[in-house]
Amino acid sequence: MALGDHSAREAVTGAERDGGVLRFVTAGSVDDGKSTLIGRLLFDSKALLRDQAEAIARSRHARADEGELDLALAVDGLEAEREQGITIDVAYRYFATPRRTFIIADAPGHEQYTRNMVTGASTADLVVVLVDAYRARSGQLLAQTRRHAAIAALMGLDIVVAVNKIDLVDFSETVFAAISASVDRLARALGVTARIVPIAAKAGDNVVDRSTRMPWWTGPTLLELLETTPLRAAKAGAALRFPVQRVVRAGGSTREAYRGYAGRVESGLVAVGDEIEVASSGARAIVAGISTFDGPRTHAGAGRSITVTLDREIDISRGDVLGPPGIRDATAVRLIADVCWLSDAPWAKGRRYILKQGTAKTGAVVTDILFRRDPAADLQEVASPGALAMNDLARVRLTVQKPILADAYEDLPATGGAILIDPYTHQTAAALFLRSAEQDESASEWSI
Repeated sequence: MALGDHSAREAVTGAERDGGVLRFVTAGSVDDGKSTLIGRLLFDSKALLRDQAEAIARSRHARADEGELDLALAVDGLEAEREQGITIDVAYRYFATPRRTFIIADAPGHEQYTRNMVTGASTADLVVVLVDAYRARSGQLLAQTRRHAAIAALMGLDIVVAVNKIDLVDFSETVFAAISASVDRLARALGVTARIVPIAAKAGDNVVDRSTRMPWWTGPTLLELLETTPLRAAKAGAALRFPVQRVVRAGGSTREAYRGYAGRVESGLVAVGDEIEVASSGARAIVAGISTFDGPRTHAGAGRSITVTLDREIDISRGDVLGPPGIRDATAVRLIADVCWLSDAPWAKGRRYILKQGTAKTGAVVTDILFRRDPAADLQEVASPGALAMNDLARVRLTVQKPILADAYEDLPATGGAILIDPYTHQTAAALFLRSAEQDESASEWSI
């Protein structure tokens, strides 16, 4: 395909496409071809402008063969990434087809950057886990591939496995079958379903266009899978969760003065006339008004940024969550959670952390490790040695200083997810995926 064919594509917003906007993240081990795959998607969908393609062709870091583009350079923007040929930070790119708009997060494959993969996956609907067909030709998946798949499963993402570099094994159906069997075993261990497709991202086989070099493959291309995956929309009937980001005071001392509570509706629906409750205090009020940038509304659903006014003054601050009457009963101080440890500093029993859930913060202590997942054994549950090191996946018990929402992550991801912050270094120590609350009256006070 000539460079001249890639002039600026016609701008079409996601709202104009029936398929909506799909957010996905690429994952897998280092050198599996994640950045090249994204570059291929951008190039073949005409999202890569002509001057961008020409700049890539002239780049001193290009490693492509004569007459080819080093498509990874369309994503790897940091100088260190281009020099080393690896991805370090999460890069976001956009492209569109007549059926759907896409937002891609290119996550690094190195173990030391696993935290960046978690960041990229936190807003995604789907993960594309790449597998290097040549390195996995015996059917053995790498530990980092398993780890990224496990994180995706914990986060409830749809999983597509792209067996890349199939050209390096002569487009072998036998090799693909061996890798597929390993992927199936891993998916069963994780309790998920993974769809799989053989591709050669560098040449474009089965990425956007169907390959003529794999007549044995009759399934969809990668783009067809991306275009037909259902969006991770808010569940119908999900409970209202409205974390307050800012208290708005407007009008000064005039007759039109008011106090409002600004934030984004993370799940459920809020409408004028609804009774709401503050999760931290149980105080209740009636929604008197809902305003947006576009003007007042009678109701607002998940994803909408709004400012709410109430029929009476109650104590609400940044970090509070508004919900339906009874939301306070969904809070707890003792919780069970899955954790991905992200810090260089290992977990130490009794060490205090700051738990951040949405805009709320409170003290927290991980009191017990229930089990750890072994990335070398299909993520099987194994006894914990009493420690958590960087990139470890485990299930833990924790106690928090003030009650927080104990929403299960699989039901309400926005409030079922949290992070632990080291109060001394201010670095993120772990990502948490809440699973359940533990009812224990003796733990009603912060006594550890």
